[in-house]
Amino acid sequence: MSEIDESRAPLLDHLIELRRRLLYCIAALLLAFAVAFYFSETIFAFLVQPLLRAGQGTVIYTEIFEAFFVQVKVAFFAAMMIAFPVIANQLWQFVAPGLYRKEKKALLPFLLATPLLFLLGAAMAYYVAIPMALHFLLGFDGVVGGVKREALPAIGNYLSFIMQFLFGFGLAFLLPVLLMLLERAGIVTRQQLKSARRYAIVGAFAIAAVLTPPDVGSQLLLAIPLCILYEFALIGIWFTERRRAREAEANEEPA
Repeated sequence: MSEIDESRAPLLDHLIELRRRLLYCIAALLLAFAVAFYFSETIFAFLVQPLLRAGQGTVIYTEIFEAFFVQVKVAFFAAMMIAFPVIANQLWQFVAPGLYRKEKKALLPFLLATPLLFLLGAAMAYYVAIPMALHFLLGFDGVVGGVKREALPAIGNYLSFIMQFLFGFGLAFLLPVLLMLLERAGIVTRQQLKSARRYAIVGAFAIAAVLTPPDVGSQLLLAIPLCILYEFALIGIWFTERRRAREAEANEEPA
């Protein structure tokens, strides 16, 4: 009896199991949200540090509920990150019984690498890209035509600005995982990715132009890592191809 046959169950059992996993995910998210909302001001104080270092010490809100909704959004974003290990584990527990042992071994590294690469991209955005973008954007302060021009960023707009950077860089750094999964599924090959390298470079700069302000520095900070990650994905695919070839040879030897 195969590994899949041993884990077969009626459809109703699968639906019950899915509901149970979803309830665990929702409970983890709600608990994380409650904790994050309690510390939402502390979290926002951390997010606003690049603005303070750029010389802007004031944020305003022009709508009565804006400050409250900003705290809710901050708590929700933080809760998603806090609860991600639990959500990923529940997803894995639901999917794993339907996978062969080799498929489990192949997918587990990608699942573990995803949060690490996302955090690496978000860290690069927070410590490098955002300060550079703020330095450029706040450089328009001054007197123009006898009129003083001063930046007064709204609290909601600043949160959207910094979250765009954090999630943009974080998701962009997942490029190797996406390409290696596509290759593993047989949708693309390493040779196809190699031949499409020039288009990938153009696409990296297009993505950077959309996700970053119009200054060249910020765009390069995203486009160049994307190109490097593309090459890392090709190297990773080359290693997996060699491993699969060795495994295929080992399986043919007894025959």
